[in-house]
Amino acid sequence: MSKLYLVPTPIGNLEDMTFRAIRILKEVDFILAEDTRTSGKLLKHYEISTQMHSHHMHNEHKSIEGILKRIQAGETCALISDAGTPAISDPGFLLTRACVENRIEVDCLPYATAFVPALVNSGLPNDKFVFEGFLPVKKGRQTRFLLLAEETRTIIFYESPHKLVKTLGHFVEYFGADRQVSVSRELSKMFEETIRGTATEVLAHYTNKPPKGEIVIVVDGNRKA
Repeated sequence: MSKLYLVPTPIGNLEDMTFRAIRILKEVDFILAEDTRTSGKLLKHYEISTQMHSHHMHNEHKSIEGILKRIQAGETCALISDAGTPAISDPGFLLTRACVENRIEVDCLPYATAFVPALVNSGLPNDKFVFEGFLPVKKGRQTRFLLLAEETRTIIFYESPHKLVKTLGHFVEYFGADRQVSVSRELSKMFEETIRGTATEVLAHYTNKPPKGEIVIVVDGNRKA
């Protein structure tokens, strides 16, 4: 039966791949990958020989029509990102929406994405939270911080290593020096670490020790609001 599968992949440790995900990737007619070189290593590890095509933020607008035609013709497709669940700060939303609009079945396999373990091991309240993903680089950045300064729920961000210190500095400026922050780096990988403390303390740590790798930041909500 033709459909689109959204298949999460490990955020670091290849042992985190599920049995079902491996089976689906072997059974579908073709796989859409954010970076075929990165995904090629995963497929090779699990001896998956399914045909793979590139599908990323720079070509997804142009490629969707062709993908829909293949699925409507009876083929099954799996979409994977470089790491984690497709459409969570990665390509996937546009294709999923197009499939839904064209009454094509979409099946998203359950799996944790990077922010889930970062949130859980932060020690900060996780009964209510808001996922912000990546902050605006320039336009709208200050406005976003001003709005989030009043947010009472725990806030989750993704950040690149070369922007982390700048972002932590903005936390001190807009959220306050004593706001609790947890930074998880390289989750599930060999050099995984989580640094917790006030915004000032975490800023000082990474100012003295420049970070590397994938980063998730968890920030306590405004308890004074």
